[in-house]
Amino acid sequence: MTRQRTAQLVAVALSLLAVGVPYWQVPYAALSLPNALLGVGLLVPLLATAAIRVVAGVPFLAAVGVGLAVPCVVAMRVVADVMGDPTSHNLWPFEVIIAGVVGLAVSVCGALLGGVVRLLTSPAAPPA
Repeated sequence: MTRQRTAQLVAVALSLLAVGVPYWQVPYAALSLPNALLGVGLLVPLLATAAIRVVAGVPFLAAVGVGLAVPCVVAMRVVADVMGDPTSHNLWPFEVIIAGVVGLAVSVCGALLGGVVRLLTSPAAPPA
């Protein structure tokens, strides 16, 4: 496994936990998307995406994939809740789409931030 792939997997795993654990603890009746996702937990996918761009040199589009952790968190919640009450998530596709937009926005910002930091910190090329 390459260094880039390992960095991506670690970033996704950390993002799943940071966003998921607080989200999964909120009772279903109190959930309101996207407000339930917004919080300190979204800093992890943002910073993880920036970090894998700077440290491992992950390409922009591959780094943006870290944001897919956010809709995965919502999808896991949907599956778990539907197992207990099949009528609980009648609009689940909209929940996943909303979470996808949030995750995409966060990861694009992180990838752009990481790209700028990498550009500013890379040594200048010698003149030809």
